[in-house]
Amino acid sequence: MRKLIESTLVSLDGVIEAPERWAGFDDEATAYSTEELGNYDAFVMGRVTYEKFFANWGHITGNPYIDLISTMPKHVASRSLTKLAWNATVLGPDPSTAILRLKEQPGKDLIKYGTSRFDDTLVRDHLIDEFRFWIMPIAVGSGQRLFQDVDTSGLHLRLTEHRRLGNGSMILTYAPN
Repeated sequence: MRKLIESTLVSLDGVIEAPERWAGFDDEATAYSTEELGNYDAFVMGRVTYEKFFANWGHITGNPYIDLISTMPKHVASRSLTKLAWNATVLGPDPSTAILRLKEQPGKDLIKYGTSRFDDTLVRDHLIDEFRFWIMPIAVGSGQRLFQDVDTSGLHLRLTEHRRLGNGSMILTYAPN
């Protein structure tokens, strides 16, 4: 069975909003993230993430990382979108059941970038198999925080892996108990 992995860039003070403004990726971090992306064959994302990613990356070619993302199927949770581009489809009226079906299909694991309101559903329904927090050595000050607007009262995690990068970032992998 495939797993759903959520990977989120987080500042030292818990901010996840607009990481393109503050998350530093050197050659090592870029190589590692590209290598990691090869472990997945589809994205799961909410509407806001889809719209932002498509606007920023949907028309870029020639970057190995973005080219890989562009070719991957994207499964989007949305109540309002009906037409999608960029190899994307809507999960439908019951995204939890749709994700369960995706997890039952053969293939590589599924990836979700960022923590969003959609996580309230994913956490409630125990659909995320691993959380990867890329802790960046910077305090951002303000912005959306990790798990903001998500009921985490039933979420209990155990550290399963950690990796330190040369730029001072830590990648912490947690699995639900």
